[in-house]
Amino acid sequence: MTSKKDQSTAASAEAEALGYEQARDELIEVVRRLETGGTTLEESLALWERGEELAKVCRRRLDGARARLDAALAEETEETGG
Repeated sequence: MTSKKDQSTAASAEAEALGYEQARDELIEVVRRLETGGTTLEESLALWERGEELAKVCRRRLDGARARLDAALAEETEETGG
């Protein structure tokens, strides 16, 4: 039997493996399901937790893209002497 912590770690690793677009699309679906309602409290909590994981993935992917862009711009500035 797996513990709640093991399940959470596995879900986090699964979310982390997603690309930005996949995580964003799944997050949109999670939000839609939460807004629609009709789920039990337990289902709603599970959806909320999944949404939090997906939002973290999206944030990290965007932060990484921003860092790469900033580095490229800084390199370009150094090369042009500006």
